[in-house]
Amino acid sequence: MKAALVGLMQSGKSTILAAIRGKAAGAGGAAVIEEAIVPVPDARLDWLTGLYKPKKTVHGTIDCLDLPGFNFTDDHGRTAARRLINQIRTIELLVLVVRAFENPAVPAYRDSVNPKRDLDELKTELLLADLELVTTRIEKLEKQVNKPSKTQAQDRVELTLQKKLQEAIESEKPISSAVSTEAEKEMIKSLGFLTLKPMVVAVNVGEEKLTEEFNFSGSIDKSVPVVEFCAKLEGELSQLDAESKREFMADLGITESATGKFVNACYRALGLISFLTVGEDEVRAWPIRHGTIAVDAAGKVHSDIKRGFIRAETIGYNDLKELGSEKAVKAAGKTRLEGKEYVVKDGDIINFRFNV
Repeated sequence: MKAALVGLMQSGKSTILAAIRGKAAGAGGAAVIEEAIVPVPDARLDWLTGLYKPKKTVHGTIDCLDLPGFNFTDDHGRTAARRLINQIRTIELLVLVVRAFENPAVPAYRDSVNPKRDLDELKTELLLADLELVTTRIEKLEKQVNKPSKTQAQDRVELTLQKKLQEAIESEKPISSAVSTEAEKEMIKSLGFLTLKPMVVAVNVGEEKLTEEFNFSGSIDKSVPVVEFCAKLEGELSQLDAESKREFMADLGITESATGKFVNACYRALGLISFLTVGEDEVRAWPIRHGTIAVDAAGKVHSDIKRGFIRAETIGYNDLKELGSEKAVKAAGKTRLEGKEYVVKDGDIINFRFNV
């Protein structure tokens, strides 16, 4: 799964990316896109690793891209930003990074720090980019619908939908607000509309604002996760060993790393859960979409397991942790044999039975 960090100039995106991957920020550049594969923190894997002592432990991951900061204050900056925006239409998740820290050494965008204003500007530009795409698509469809063809009926249906999308954008509403069915989503999926994608807002704060909550009412839907993130501090934490990190966080009164909260927010926004596999060789989290059935989850492990699927021997992580061993879970009658259509739950520990 891929997520793109997008934001205005000097918002701190590169510092955030460096913090979540535990490395120094890249040199970057006017048209350089940085990339990092980021592991998803999961305390369940830590506990299972202690129980099974496997040769390796494998976390779920998210592929994060850091785009150069946008500058919409002049035509040159606007053109460069639009070019970059069009490069992320295949991305699954947008992380909108806004600045809420003061630093005289880092010039503020439009000469002031105003996270709500910056978020509104980012959203407006995404809407405009989608409006341009909708307009182009409508023009093409209007020419096609009057010509007899195998797709004429489908083109007419899509044209009606595209005009509905256009009306939403012109009312300053995201495309997601105008798409009501899975069939409509599938019809426009290949176009990569930006305001149809799930979003997370990352507020890059100063250390003095670690406990402050930001209200973006009217700018984003209530369902959009908002994570406060002190990129500078998290970067420092990422360079410490586990014990020093715990002490540093305790001194600051921090109970949970913002890096963990940030990555998990992205994971949830993508609609992902994890099922787990365990053993002496490997303990692993497998990311899947919420609602995935057992036979498709088996395919994540190996195509042969999906092809020869028989049953999914399943136990809940909480049952295993409470009872302490697989033997105790079975003795308590809490091991389940699930069929192909079973909807996998977050934290299911599965051993797939198959024959090929």
